[in-house]
Amino acid sequence: MNIIESRAFTASRAWGARDIATMNGISVRLHWTDAPYEWHVNDGEEVFAVMDGQVRMDWREQGDVRSVLLNAGDIFFASAGMEHVAHPVGEARILVIEKQGSV
Repeated sequence: MNIIESRAFTASRAWGARDIATMNGISVRLHWTDAPYEWHVNDGEEVFAVMDGQVRMDWREQGDVRSVLLNAGDIFFASAGMEHVAHPVGEARILVIEKQGSV
C-alpha cells in the first residue's frame, strides 16, 4: 500500500512527475507545475484530475479554441486525437491517467 499526499508534492521543474502506477499499459502520474504545457495530441485517451490548485484547460474543437477552468476535484477527459493544453493558475498538482509512453 502507498499513500501519497498530493498537496505536498513538488518537482524541480514544471510538469515534473511522480509515477504512481502502471496498470495494463496505463500510466498514472502525479504532476506538479507552475507553467503551461504545450499544445499536443495524444495517441490515446487522457484523464486529468486536478488535485490542488486551478488549471485552465484549452482544447480545439472544429477549429475553435474552447476553455474551461478546472478547480481541485475537477476532472477533464481528452479523447484520442483531441488537441489540448493545460495552463495552471499559479501552482497546481494534476493526476494524469493515460496510455503508457504518451507525450
